[in-house]
Amino acid sequence: MEHQSPPLPIYPLTELAAVRAGWRAAGLKVVLTNGVFDLLHIGHVNYLTAARELGDRLIVAINSDESTQQLKGPLRPIVPAAERAAIIAALRCVDAVTIFAERTAETVVAVLAPDVYVKGGDYGHSAAIDEARLPEARIARTHGGEVRLLPFHDGHATTRLIERIVTRYGRG
Repeated sequence: MEHQSPPLPIYPLTELAAVRAGWRAAGLKVVLTNGVFDLLHIGHVNYLTAARELGDRLIVAINSDESTQQLKGPLRPIVPAAERAAIIAALRCVDAVTIFAERTAETVVAVLAPDVYVKGGDYGHSAAIDEARLPEARIARTHGGEVRLLPFHDGHATTRLIERIVTRYGRG
């Protein structure tokens, strides 16, 4: 008999809003973060693990392929959104994933109203969050959420990983 794995916790935003409402009713502290998460690396894993430690549940919103191209250029993403979502959803520290099409996650933050909204330290310092680069911070605070920036560790970036691959394996 073939073993059937449970479905991964990937939701459209409307369904995730209902899941979030259930967690709120249960008194669970919900953390939300977002990003491209193209070519998963140790920096991503460390970041998501640290984000999860800030609450009882971790939601990760993944940029669609189109919004990734707007942010990162026409050569990205390397991995399609549905695959990136499945990889992130399979991580033990992640409780739910959604994919969003906008350039920023403002709508996701407004709909889910997380208790804690988290981004990497490359968006400012805890005392001085750059809301021009991180408009989600204002929305999270408007809905009563806390905004936290986690330390950014240089050397663990997808761009660097791509550069290393190109250097080692050439362009053709």
